[in-house]
Amino acid sequence: MAEAATEAKKPKSTAEDTLAQKSADPNIISGGHLVAKALKAEGVDTIFTLCGGHIIDIYDGCIDEGIRIVDFRHEQTAAHAADGYARQTGKLGVVVTTAGPGCTNAVTGIATAFRSESPVLHIGGQSALNQWKMGGLQDLPHVDIMRPITKFSSTVMSTERIADMVSMAARECFAGAYGPSYLEIPRDVLDREVDISKAVLPKPGHYRASVKNIGDPRDIEKLADILVNAERPAILFGQQVWAARGGDEAVALLRGLDVPGYFNGAARGLLPPNDPHHFDRTRTLAFSKADVVVIIGTPFDFRMGYGKRISVPTLVQIDQDYRTVGKNRDVTLGIAGDPGAVCAAVLAAANSRLKNDKRQKRQDWMKELMAAEDAAYAKLLPTLKSDQSPIHPYRVAYELNEFLTDDTIYIGDGGDVVTISAQAVRPRSPGHWMDPGALGSLGVGTGFAVASKLAHPNKEVLCYYGDGAFGMTVFDMETADRFNAPYLAVVGNNSAMNQIRYGQIAKYGAQRGGVGNKLGDVEFSKFAHMLGNHGEEVREAKDIQPALLRAREAIAKTGRSAVVNIWVDPNEYAPGTKNQTMYK
Repeated sequence: MAEAATEAKKPKSTAEDTLAQKSADPNIISGGHLVAKALKAEGVDTIFTLCGGHIIDIYDGCIDEGIRIVDFRHEQTAAHAADGYARQTGKLGVVVTTAGPGCTNAVTGIATAFRSESPVLHIGGQSALNQWKMGGLQDLPHVDIMRPITKFSSTVMSTERIADMVSMAARECFAGAYGPSYLEIPRDVLDREVDISKAVLPKPGHYRASVKNIGDPRDIEKLADILVNAERPAILFGQQVWAARGGDEAVALLRGLDVPGYFNGAARGLLPPNDPHHFDRTRTLAFSKADVVVIIGTPFDFRMGYGKRISVPTLVQIDQDYRTVGKNRDVTLGIAGDPGAVCAAVLAAANSRLKNDKRQKRQDWMKELMAAEDAAYAKLLPTLKSDQSPIHPYRVAYELNEFLTDDTIYIGDGGDVVTISAQAVRPRSPGHWMDPGALGSLGVGTGFAVASKLAHPNKEVLCYYGDGAFGMTVFDMETADRFNAPYLAVVGNNSAMNQIRYGQIAKYGAQRGGVGNKLGDVEFSKFAHMLGNHGEEVREAKDIQPALLRAREAIAKTGRSAVVNIWVDPNEYAPGTKNQTMYK
């Protein structure tokens, strides 16, 4: 009886006690801690997530490994943040979601990373293996769902293999053209404890091969010959050049061989706008008059007119993915390799062979293109400086460009918002332009903004949203402030999904043009006020710049995000929208 009484007086164990007991033996490790160790080996310092019972042991492991946990209000935004972090750091981005709706909510973010060739590892939960096919909580065929939009999709079947599978999935993210992978870890596999000596733990730095390949060296010589003999060459650099951190080599190639450079997607900003080799308003002209065009790191997809808009004698394509080279149109020469490594090898092979007469001819070619650039800008300038009311969306883009500093990361989130600002906004540095990419996803901006600020806390982050895009993910502005990652949100508000609206008006007439795309008139500054942040409404063009400056000052003073809601003319559209080029 005495023993029983003594036993009854013992305090009941708490969750903290249980965790302490779990960590008491250093040779025993749980699956969640194996995940964290594997992520640490990959150089991961941050995961983006929304909590769920299936995945909490990963959090416990991340705390021990010093990995930052950034939790969002919606998994889509968390996935976009992982994508944005990968784009900004060049490292593996990681999103961790629970099972069922946690996974499906992240699908758009992973699909965006897939089409944008961004290295993102999505780790998801699943009901226990001992509940297989029993209808467990949030049980879905996640692996099957994720397979079409990832490079690798698998279940982890044993705790001992967790770290090994993480490294396997990460390798796939960087194999050829970058992209996302998915790993599903059942709850009992994740929570189970094993002797660490029986777990497969790949050693950091010992399970990767270099990806800086140049393809066939004979093709490098061929391309060097082509460029040495060209009189009117042009090069377009795309997403892969920045993602693979080949910007320095790309710029060296342009300058070393005196070639005009054009920039697509994340490659924007590799050269500052005033550089003599930087061109962006004469691509159509160059692609019709050049004798050689080299496309590096971007596919012949809808943004490139599937390659059909390029009519030159010699067309060269360089891509990380062999399958992309020559897809949708024939090329003169194709090279599968790392963009930066190929650029460096070609420059080394060609630089000393470029004759002065050829160099002079291509300098004359650049002068011709620059004159056309100046003429195109002069033609556009009256629209950029329009004082009309409602505000012309081109005026907003112009004012944003004037507002940017050398340390501002610019994010475009929307339809015409991205298309129009691409004609006016000139990022000053590499990595300072972000957009949805080929999938055209609305709602990327908030996740991108949070990730950019976390990756670069000393830089300013500005996200320009369409009002439709802003409404999709804006509640995670609270997440930005909670993690000391404030940013400036600018909304081009026309109370419509305007890019689609134009197509409907053109096809069905004005009476049916607003069906399914008209939105309410929302003063989004009040959303900022609700969060205790700075917010302003702007209805006249002359007030844009002062409002932006006040918002910048408010962010610096309070350490919290700000919103500037600019009312723009709903009857102005981008040229591509009017021509419906996205569908051609």
